[in-house]
Amino acid sequence: MSKAFTKESDQDDDSDLDDGPSPLPTGSKNYITPGGHKRLKDEFDYLLKKDRPAVTAAVSWAAKNGDRSENADYQYGKKRLREIDRRLRFLTKRLDIAEVVDPETPREEDSADQVFFGATVTYAHANGDENTITIVGVDEIDLKRNYISWISPLARALMKARPGDAVTLRAPGGVEELDVIEVNYVRVVVEAFVPTEAVFAVDKQS
Repeated sequence: MSKAFTKESDQDDDSDLDDGPSPLPTGSKNYITPGGHKRLKDEFDYLLKKDRPAVTAAVSWAAKNGDRSENADYQYGKKRLREIDRRLRFLTKRLDIAEVVDPETPREEDSADQVFFGATVTYAHANGDENTITIVGVDEIDLKRNYISWISPLARALMKARPGDAVTLRAPGGVEELDVIEVNYVRVVVEAFVPTEAVFAVDKQS
């Protein structure tokens, strides 16, 4: 992963703007599906090759216009650059430890119906209600699609189970027995990265 970007060292930079603690277990790989990996890579490339150069140019132009301490364009541009660099550092770390796992890759017969990363699992609660979830990476969680992180309590409870097994879910809400009904491995659809419209714009004709 390229580390071509650099953190701004200007004296008005905020030294406390840094990445927060990773939700990944210490020392673990960042398990992720091909679609999720592509989305992170696309975001990284956009920020590094398009967004950051454009903002840098705008900041350079704004810096030539009066007192920087009272220059709103300059101050906002510097803030945006720090946000971009912070996100780039985060994405770099994520991509550097990425372990891409394709759920559609053929599995050995003895593990084809066993729950691992990428599995789509249907299970039943004690009252008979059924749910279907897909186990994905920490950057792919999508509650609308019932995509849950592989480090979530539910995913950990289901790991290595097979249809017909009963597992114990220990979560903040209490302890519950779940019955595994079906395990499948299918393509995990991840929404593509879509750049947002740039907020920072400077009228260079003014």
